[in-house]
Amino acid sequence: MHWPLTKNQDIYVVDIDIGKSCKTTEFAKQLPNQHINVGIAEQNAAGLAAGLATTGKIPFISTYAVFGSLRMAKQIRQEVCYPHLNVKIACSHGGLTPANDGGSHQAIEDMGVLRTIPNMTVVMGADYTSTRRLVAKAAEHYGPVYLRFTRDTIPVIYGEDEEFEIGKAKQLKDGKDIAIIANGDTVHLALEAAEALEKSGVSVKLLDMHTIKPLDREAVVECLRTGRIITVEDHNILNGLGSAVSEVVAGEGGAIVRRIGVQDKFGESAPYEKLLEMNGITVKNIVQTAQSLVKVHR
Repeated sequence: MHWPLTKNQDIYVVDIDIGKSCKTTEFAKQLPNQHINVGIAEQNAAGLAAGLATTGKIPFISTYAVFGSLRMAKQIRQEVCYPHLNVKIACSHGGLTPANDGGSHQAIEDMGVLRTIPNMTVVMGADYTSTRRLVAKAAEHYGPVYLRFTRDTIPVIYGEDEEFEIGKAKQLKDGKDIAIIANGDTVHLALEAAEALEKSGVSVKLLDMHTIKPLDREAVVECLRTGRIITVEDHNILNGLGSAVSEVVAGEGGAIVRRIGVQDKFGESAPYEKLLEMNGITVKNIVQTAQSLVKVHR
């Protein structure tokens, strides 16, 4: 699909020879002088982007999540975050969505690795609308930002007029029995689960935590009123959304947390839905987990 691009002369795309897959070829067609393809050289791309940022440009590095986080980790830390440069790392194929490509291409630890680096902001939209808005917000936000995208299409949740703010969660439902906090491509699963739970008489508070760093601490503290929190993510349950929420809960106290996500294991070659099922990232498991918590602790 062709989109007319605003001709902001400060925004550059640093491509890593996968522009066709990541759709940055459209940017190159419309703004060729602001598009740089460094070839298959992610670490070089980080250094080049850092150099652009020192001249006042706003570079977006475009690659797959497994490369843009892990292969570039040293350069991101030393050349982007340490000097606090205005570089955006925009990565497709986050989580299990590479599916049939297998565990080597499935970035299940990327957000966790990068959220531990000082000065880094970590963001993942839940659908088409939120992703577009958050990319624009990332361009306006000064400093390093990691933007994580899925590979496959996911249902649209938000209307075109919805506004988003980095570091501020979106509340999709308010309830008193249990809180569900989801991120990225799992938000639509959490929404479906919340609707099923409400039909069974369970009142659900549902948050789209699109920014896991800085985490919306205030929104998590509000969830403590329910006494029960479930986190849902297409990411390792270690060091991702579930860990970030648990850190707040541990500091504040007052809630039980159950983390639904990749169960600290590598993925394998299989259809995306099958991989989600193997890790319990399903509507059914969210509903059953919530029902068990509410039943036991009411």
